[in-house]
Amino acid sequence: MAASYLIVGLGNIGPEYAATRHNMGFMTLDALAAASNVVFSTERYGDTAQIRLKGNTLHLLKPSTYMNLSGKAVAFWFHKLNIAPENLLVVVDDLALPFGALRLRKSGSDGGHNGLKSIDYHLITNQYARLRLGIGNGFAPGGQIDFVLSELLLEEKRILPDVLSSAVEAIKCFVLEGPDRAMTRFNRLQPPQKSSEENSSSKAE
Repeated sequence: MAASYLIVGLGNIGPEYAATRHNMGFMTLDALAAASNVVFSTERYGDTAQIRLKGNTLHLLKPSTYMNLSGKAVAFWFHKLNIAPENLLVVVDDLALPFGALRLRKSGSDGGHNGLKSIDYHLITNQYARLRLGIGNGFAPGGQIDFVLSELLLEEKRILPDVLSSAVEAIKCFVLEGPDRAMTRFNRLQPPQKSSEENSSSKAE
């Protein structure tokens, strides 16, 4: 049965943040929109787009409130569109996963992520699905903020298209086959690997 979904990608607006680890959610929604040949328009609290997927309507949202106030934008569009709670999916970066790994959950804690923390606060619940994209944790003690706001490494940029492609497919599976099937398919995937040639060149660098 066709339904409406709100797919949210978390990130920070502005060109200085566009290629940073904290913007993996924005990158995923950009990839999803590009694959469907749609473009975003600037609306209240964010950039939005709409795609159709086998009768279902996917409302895409990239909040313009900056990460720490993401919940304000999500709550506005969630209620405006009258989305069922089980049809909300938030795409977010995750320090606890190696770069490129995907983890879909039907609910859960914010895990220390300020964007999820804001959404929990404004929706007064954490009972919504989230797709976590691993960004690794290669930083010294006290360096978390600088790490998430820094650009990807060269070897990470090389595999980024494959990571985003998998994330897009996970979103489609979530909509068409449900969260349980999507978790079975995508939570077991290993992150894309660099080729032996890339490994050698990165060591030389």
